[in-house]
Amino acid sequence: MIEIKKLGKLRNNPTVDWGLNGYETDTIFVVSAIEMPHTFEFSLREKKQHYKKVWETNSDEMSELNEIIEKGHSFGAFDGDKLVGWLIAEHREWNNSFYIENILISEKLRGQAIGKQLIKMASREARNLRCRIVELETQNTNYSAIKFYQRAGFNFTGINTKLYKDSTETAIYMSFDVL
Repeated sequence: MIEIKKLGKLRNNPTVDWGLNGYETDTIFVVSAIEMPHTFEFSLREKKQHYKKVWETNSDEMSELNEIIEKGHSFGAFDGDKLVGWLIAEHREWNNSFYIENILISEKLRGQAIGKQLIKMASREARNLRCRIVELETQNTNYSAIKFYQRAGFNFTGINTKLYKDSTETAIYMSFDVL
């Protein structure tokens, strides 16, 4: 049985045993953005297109994630004593938001509502902190993640067409109101 609890500093990189560190899809969202004087509009439409993104969580990234984890607002999914997933987040006091930096679940356990449990814990934490919103960023090419976030109550709130080096990828910002 999977247990969700506060995540403490990671001494090693558990993702090396989690399978695909990334995503693969046959559908992406195409982003259209129109900028005119005094107005900006964007739209998303589904497009059948294969896309695969794989990354390594290297030691520098682990250090950055640990800096966020040490702030005390991140959660792990544990199968016994083994970490099998995480939601790494921080309370951003400057705008009173709860920002989800990273969600990752072991490949063999995806689709078993672990992500949903982690989002529920993040929402509870955000309420306890009296945050106004929970927010995150993902890529337009991460179709299954976007659909998951929508089912979890997130709405589209913005884009950044210049965040990624890969011109295929556009940053999609999503959030939901807490209070």
